[in-house]
Amino acid sequence: MPAIPAPALLPDARPVRVTGPRIARLVARSATATEAQRATLVADFWNEVERLGAPLIEELVGEPEYRAVTFLWRGHRATRQVLLFACGIADHERLAESLLEQVPGTDVWHLGLRLRTDHRGSYRMAADISSKAPPTDPDGLQKLLRSLVAHTAPDPLNPRRIPDRWRSEPSSVFALPHAPDQRWAGRAGSVPAGRVERHRVPTAALGGDRDTWVYLPPGHADDGDETPLPVLVLMDGDMWFGRLGLGGTLDALMADGALPPLAVLAPDAVDRHVRHRELGANGAFLTFLADEMLPWATARRPLTTDPRRTVVAGQGLGATTALYAAYARPERFGNVLAQSASLWWRPGLRPGPGPAPLVLGTPWLVNRFRSAGPLPVTFHLDVGLHEGSAIEHHRALYDALRATGNQVTRTEFNGGHDYACWHPALAEGLVRLLGTTDH
Repeated sequence: MPAIPAPALLPDARPVRVTGPRIARLVARSATATEAQRATLVADFWNEVERLGAPLIEELVGEPEYRAVTFLWRGHRATRQVLLFACGIADHERLAESLLEQVPGTDVWHLGLRLRTDHRGSYRMAADISSKAPPTDPDGLQKLLRSLVAHTAPDPLNPRRIPDRWRSEPSSVFALPHAPDQRWAGRAGSVPAGRVERHRVPTAALGGDRDTWVYLPPGHADDGDETPLPVLVLMDGDMWFGRLGLGGTLDALMADGALPPLAVLAPDAVDRHVRHRELGANGAFLTFLADEMLPWATARRPLTTDPRRTVVAGQGLGATTALYAAYARPERFGNVLAQSASLWWRPGLRPGPGPAPLVLGTPWLVNRFRSAGPLPVTFHLDVGLHEGSAIEHHRALYDALRATGNQVTRTEFNGGHDYACWHPALAEGLVRLLGTTDH
């Protein structure tokens, strides 16, 4: 695995609004063009976009660590505003900063950002075609743009998509040249495929049955091999297997020898409200994972019971669940892969979707680890540089784990709270925890 430079040694990752070279040329030339000449310039511009793809990604003179990334929208006479809602980039409280500009006299709308060359992210867009002019006061405009967020959709100029967590429509994805590698992507059908099944697992702890995805590596389900497999327990199975096709990623990693054959148990999140109620440091859900789901699976297949060969992983609240599982049950979970953990979580919070609560002082779970001392667990933490206070929360957790003698590594990727970033990071994290040293 290639070494990842420390974020402190890299140039600033904050987005800066810029005008990309192609847009700058179009603006300059169209300003003095006749109507017919402008129409030709615009037609040539859109032809170039069709050839190059959107968003436009262009080099910046004297700044090799960055690119100008220009998001585009092809408007019409009714288009009043166009909003870019980019994960980790859009400020929910200042949405006007994410509005595209129109090249005067054309159907070209654009927003350019200077981004570091290792950035990857997802985004959605929406056009305001209401009959009324947009409000001129900031509060009224912010209210209008918040309502517009609900109507955002994938970029029609960008065919690269990723399923959205709770929406039926996907989001668009872009990646700059030095974004983390995805050598496992797009290889389904060219490597041996494992088996993905969905089962109803009985659970007294959760008061019924829980749909759970089970992945078994290529050949293992049919060859009668009784060697116990390493196990990954992964939150949000309905996303990872139902939408993101994680099985194909695992197939490719195993075909390359980067991962040993392993099994995955991934319970569904059900819906937003159930997820918020059950995930976090929830004793009942941990009982389901450790004392119901794992025994159910090992009774059916030869799976390891060795915590050193068991990984528990998740994202957001699922990552908080994974961390708590290792804290409370280290004899069962010996490896943790926590991505963008919701360390704002604390007991007594009212469950339900909404903005993350403010953390005053040290996060609750960080304090638990500070007082726990060394655990027989290996931790790996992932967090995005565009995740606000989550960055400092993860750094505090990393410091607390190291200070108490725990084995821990961390990666700060250049992106937001985003499956487009978590997917490659999950692959790399699994290789780090379970893989061979030469990959």
